[in-house]
Amino acid sequence: MPEDISSLFAWVRAYPQLVIPLVFSLWMAWTDVCTHRIPNLLNLFCALSGLGYQLGVCGWRGLGDSLLGLLLGFGLMIGFYRYAGMGAGDVKALAALGTWLGPWNTFLLFIFMGFSGLPLVIFFLWYRGQLFKKLGKIWAFVANLALLRLSVGARQAGANPGKSSSVPEERMPYAVAIALGMVLLCLSRDAVKVVPH
Repeated sequence: MPEDISSLFAWVRAYPQLVIPLVFSLWMAWTDVCTHRIPNLLNLFCALSGLGYQLGVCGWRGLGDSLLGLLLGFGLMIGFYRYAGMGAGDVKALAALGTWLGPWNTFLLFIFMGFSGLPLVIFFLWYRGQLFKKLGKIWAFVANLALLRLSVGARQAGANPGKSSSVPEERMPYAVAIALGMVLLCLSRDAVKVVPH
């Protein structure tokens, strides 16, 4: 047991660029569960500290990777915000965590979020009695996209998030899925190997 604890501390010291965003993601999940939002100041602090860490440890190349992680995190989530009613705080959260992780690990986090978030979303919508209604909206969006009527789908989808955002208890605290994805990322040896030292 003491050897396990010492190896854990050794891992924490060796990979702060994974542990610190894990702490941030848990903090984000906690605030999202308690208040149904992720504070902008928390996302800003996470992003600025990630940019500063990468610049200080890895130099300009690290800063470039950090900015790429931020842009990728934003790009991966903006469609879900625009068309699926995900909160803006979730978009900012992945972008902020991307400054710590760089582009590759940000992409892996996005994948792990999907694995952990899909069951959470299904359960949440079922619990709220909204599962089939949301599936119908997704089907309508896909049908509009297939029929090359994206502008119609965008107007309809753009009206729905604003309507549902006025009722905060209807929004799933998706930062929980982000935190679970971050845990899976920390457990992934492939993710650890690609982080620059």
